[in-house]
Order: sequence, then structure tokens, then C-alpha cells
Amino acid sequence: MKNKKVLVVLGGTSGEREISLDSGRACAKALKKIGFKVSTFDPKKKSLSLINKKNIDVIFNALHGRDGEDGVVQSFFEYLKIPYTHSGVISSYNAMNKKISKEIFKKNNIKSPKYFVFRKENFNIVELKKSIKKKKIKFPIVVKPISEGSSLGVRICENIQHLNNSSKFLFKKYAELIFEPFIGGQEIQVAVINGTPLGAIELKPKRKFYDYKAKYSKLANTKHIMPANLKKDKYKKALVIAKKAHNALGCKGITRSDFKFFNNKFYLLEINTQPGMTSLSLVPEIANYKGISFENLVRKILFNAGLNR
Repeated sequence: MKNKKVLVVLGGTSGEREISLDSGRACAKALKKIGFKVSTFDPKKKSLSLINKKNIDVIFNALHGRDGEDGVVQSFFEYLKIPYTHSGVISSYNAMNKKISKEIFKKNNIKSPKYFVFRKENFNIVELKKSIKKKKIKFPIVVKPISEGSSLGVRICENIQHLNNSSKFLFKKYAELIFEPFIGGQEIQVAVINGTPLGAIELKPKRKFYDYKAKYSKLANTKHIMPANLKKDKYKKALVIAKKAHNALGCKGITRSDFKFFNNKFYLLEINTQPGMTSLSLVPEIANYKGISFENLVRKILFNAGLNR
């Protein structure tokens, strides 16, 4: 496998472009160190149609966010018939769409915050108040885009006016928004690789919540606790739920499940099919704690590459 030619696809056009560039460069460096022949491709700079399949044995997908994590680029890799890493078309789409993933969690008895959805054309404050009352959701309420990553566009609102204004602002960019109660408690994230849970890490952001800056800025000083500060049985339960969610969505390669642990219960907020692979990223940190180097982690991801995922 070492003589294989690997194309690392990175960057792209989503709001997570900079993180994807960091992830892709780190993975390309690790793959070169292992001994693979590595090249990179940025869909923002060149059309995906310019990928020359004759010169590539496998694609390492390091894209994050829209078009890279939602089934779009995966469809293209399938069309090219080039094996690629991480989840396939349908599982990527379903995981990225918070409404669909929540319904899948519900069917599999995985607890997630209750929610409702509005499309831009149907939104007004009267209908918003009705939905809050019908779902029996109390403030603070979280509003966020239905298909976005890295906490982009997330707003935590303390009252109806704040929620209404935040929604109107987000609807300038997004066609559909999802609303759910803010869950307090511990921020727990679990990594799963090739169907096996690796471990759970706890995050203590100094900001209001684990937002984009808390995730990616060293200046945010988010505290990482590895392993997560949970009782042994609860720690194991977090791993079990993450594996169940990974399998329920039909995910491949690595995923990271984002939980809140509140009142002795785990609430799964979402599952990430293309988690970050930067120096501040959680999956490499969890893997490192388990004795898996960054190079070995990247190798494990690459060896799981395939088609019809």
C-alpha cells in the first residue's frame, strides 16, 4: 500500500475552509512521512472534474462543511470510481442534516434534544411562538442552520425577541433553521474509528458555549480533559451511544459524536463525519491518549477507504 498515490482533497468553499486546509496539510504531511506518494487538490481553485483518476489510487477526504461533508463530494468520488476515506454519500448527507439525523437517533432510542424546524418562507413570530408552546421548549433556545458544521451560525437566545431577531438574521443566509432547547451540563465528545469507539474527551470552554472560536482558537483557552470526567459506567455508556449512532447512520472511517451530559443523561447533539485533524482537533487528541500516533491514525483512516460506502 505504501506505493499508492494518495490525493488529499482539502480547502473547498465552505465556512470551514481554513480548518480544512489545516486538516489536509497535517494529513498530507503524515502520509508523506509514512511513505505514500501524496498530492493535494483544492476544489476552490480547480474544478473536481479536473481530478485525473489515472494518477490516483485513493482519495483522502479532508474537506469540512458543506459540499465536503454532506454527500456532494462523495457523489463525485463515487462517479470517478476512486476509493475515498470517511463516510459515503447517504450517511454523510444524513449526518449533516440535523433534522434527518435527529429522526434517525429517535428511531434508534438515542436521546437528543427535542426540536422544530422552520423554512424561511414559513417563518414569522406568531408561528414561532406556537411551535415553542407546542413543543414545550423553554428558554434559552438554540437556533442554528440545519446543515452546517463547526457551530457556524449557532445562536443561543434568552427570549422571544432575541430568537426572532437571530432567526431573521440567519435566514438572510440559510433557507432552513432548526430550533432546540439549550442543554446545560458537561460537553462530552466521543471519537469512533472504523466502528470502534476510541474514547471520550470533556471540554470546558471559557466562552458561552463550544463555538467556532472555542474550537479553533488557542486564545479561547478551552480546557480539554482526557479522559472525560465521568464515572466509569457513564464513560462506557457514552462510548456505546456513540458507536450506536455511528452504526445507525451507516458511517465509515472516523466520526465524532457531540454530547451534553446533563441530569445524569446523555443528549446527542450531532455526529460529525469529517472531524477536524488539526493540532487542536479532538480526534487526534483522543487517539494520542490511547497510544495511537497521528501518523497511525491517518493510516487507519486511509486503510478503510473504499467505494459504495
